[in-house]
Amino acid sequence: MSAVPDKHQLRERVLAELRAAHSAQVGAANLARDEAISEESRPENKYDTHSIEAGYLAEGQARQAAELEASMAAISSLPVGVAADGSPVTLGAVVEVRDSRGTATRYYVCPKGGGVEVVLDGQGYLVITPASPMGSQLIGRHVGDPVQPPGRRANGSARISAVY
Repeated sequence: MSAVPDKHQLRERVLAELRAAHSAQVGAANLARDEAISEESRPENKYDTHSIEAGYLAEGQARQAAELEASMAAISSLPVGVAADGSPVTLGAVVEVRDSRGTATRYYVCPKGGGVEVVLDGQGYLVITPASPMGSQLIGRHVGDPVQPPGRRANGSARISAVY
């Protein structure tokens, strides 16, 4: 079993990644909006849809920015305490899973923000949500329980080795 992660620092790293992604999305949405309303984007003929397409793009990017805001709010409210021995996996838990070769993967179970990867003290962490295939397997499980990691074919090829 590895060192206990500093969940406060972990949460802050994840939030920093989400803030950077949010800033990029807002910038892209603003650029697309400006393109959509630009005088240069006026249609030259009835088949010219450049400004309409830029508007759709701006709308989609604004939706993604709003989703990132919701992710940041949800993750900000996660508990940062270490789970007691024997506790099941819940939101806010860091879960270490070891495969049959002994390779460990650490997951940070969050209500939103799945797919974000961060490194803390040389250890990689992948944010997963309960809606993901791996997240749905982990919620409610305990140390020693078998899980089916993504891409693995044999049942029980990995086990939960720690819950923090």
